[in-house]
Amino acid sequence: MLAYAIRRILMLVPVFLAVSVVIFLILHFIPGDPIDNLLKVGAPPEQRAEMMARYGLDRPLPVQYAIWLGKLLTGDLGTAIVARRPVADLIGQALPHSLLLGGLALAFSTVVGVTLGVVAALNKDRFLDRAIMGGVLFGSTLPSFWLGLLLILVFAVGLGWFPVSGARTWSSLVLPVLTIGLGGTALVARITRVSMVDIAAKDFVLLLHAKGLSPMRIQIRHVLRHALIPVVTILALRIGWILGGAVTVEVVFARPGLGTLLIKALSQHDYPVVQASLLMLAMAVMLGTLLGDLLQAAMDPRVRGALS
Repeated sequence: MLAYAIRRILMLVPVFLAVSVVIFLILHFIPGDPIDNLLKVGAPPEQRAEMMARYGLDRPLPVQYAIWLGKLLTGDLGTAIVARRPVADLIGQALPHSLLLGGLALAFSTVVGVTLGVVAALNKDRFLDRAIMGGVLFGSTLPSFWLGLLLILVFAVGLGWFPVSGARTWSSLVLPVLTIGLGGTALVARITRVSMVDIAAKDFVLLLHAKGLSPMRIQIRHVLRHALIPVVTILALRIGWILGGAVTVEVVFARPGLGTLLIKALSQHDYPVVQASLLMLAMAVMLGTLLGDLLQAAMDPRVRGALS
């Protein structure tokens, strides 16, 4: 298991380097630069050239990338050009809000999704199965930003049960968590149902029925345990997807998270902040993928043997 984990970690190194190059190049190819937000209208070209040299933006792109990557590998995320604060401080203030929101949304989608999937599998091809699968399919087609606005309109503006925006109280988390979690619930429910139906047709399940075990005990203690292997993988992948999806949701609900920081930095062309924020989101996806592979390998030895 240790050798498998080491191989999977080493495979992430070239992926990390490739992602860092893509983030750096795309950002620098976007028209405009952060100096426009620092200079007054009508500033002389000499002042602009001085500011460009101060922040190293006058150097060739390969040199800028090498300097940024070198600092990044030592834990230095740089200094925000517009905010003039260490990027690590800005990330440190915003990331806990995003992690809390993403963690609660992941827990919600896990509990509700697995429960709905189990109920649908136990009632295969019946009305309840079709109703649940139809409902989750409809929920998965709703864009998160549109669903967030709808929830605000109904439960915040109309009924007044929850605050419209902000992050001052725990109640302000309810609507954002529902907005992010409902999309994941649909995926988890579908995977759980399909996996349970597939496992229930295996020979060992027929043997358990022949031994006289109760159908509910077979489904919960044996079928569900084996069916959770692909579900665990999907949930690990959802870690990166949830943090990425939280970008638009945090903007809709005006939460002080990583998404709000990223959108603000993009509007100001603040390269160090945008690069660090995008890299955090990319690393969340990579770490989620790694975690999913390790959990799947721990639960199914055949996965470890496939890469040995």
